[in-house]
Amino acid sequence: MSARFEELDWQSTPMGELTLRRRVDPSLELEIYEVKLGDEYLMSSAFTVAEEALAELGLAMTSGEGLRVLVGGLGLGYTAIAALRDPRVAALTVIDTLPAVIGWHERGLLPVSAQLTDDARTRLVLDDFFAVMRAAPGGAGADDARWDAILLDVDHSPRHQLNPSHSDLYTPSGMRSLARHLVDGGVFALWSDDPPDEDFLVTLRAVFAHADAHVVDFANPLTEGISSNTVYVARLDRVEA
Repeated sequence: MSARFEELDWQSTPMGELTLRRRVDPSLELEIYEVKLGDEYLMSSAFTVAEEALAELGLAMTSGEGLRVLVGGLGLGYTAIAALRDPRVAALTVIDTLPAVIGWHERGLLPVSAQLTDDARTRLVLDDFFAVMRAAPGGAGADDARWDAILLDVDHSPRHQLNPSHSDLYTPSGMRSLARHLVDGGVFALWSDDPPDEDFLVTLRAVFAHADAHVVDFANPLTEGISSNTVYVARLDRVEA
């Protein structure tokens, strides 16, 4: 690539100006893909450990075969790809509210796009994940059946949302609404950029039989240190027939 920075796409969205760019980092000798919303960096292909851990930790708590998995937030695609690596996953639906993001993958603009869209188990859906969770199971984005696992990576954390309309999901009533979309014994997992939040764990434990917060550490070459994200994993009771 001749230019150090290349803008692959720019679109105006209800949340602000969305930009996908590719750049070369000489110090890392890497080609890096970045997404910005306005002046804020949303995600980077240089840091995908925690996004992949979201799928790995969530599915590790999920039992059975022929799993149906719902991912909220497509982004660069690394959570979805990590879920597809689990051979028990029979169907993967990814919901994103931004047509541009789905379009990036359908146009093959990102490193994992072809792997994601060529997998027959994958379905990309344009919808509002939060609205789908508020509605009864069976909405357009969620099919008629419930899910074995729901993996969410949209907001910065339960306390810091990209859109204020998302805040109700992180309350006890919001978690109860989401839980309706899970099978008995189903799992909800959430990525967060903040340290573990004890108040949010209390909220999860009021709805789910088991809930825990996992700190995911990863090397950060920009700071030459270690950075951390949090993955919350919560599981419903399994009702025996």
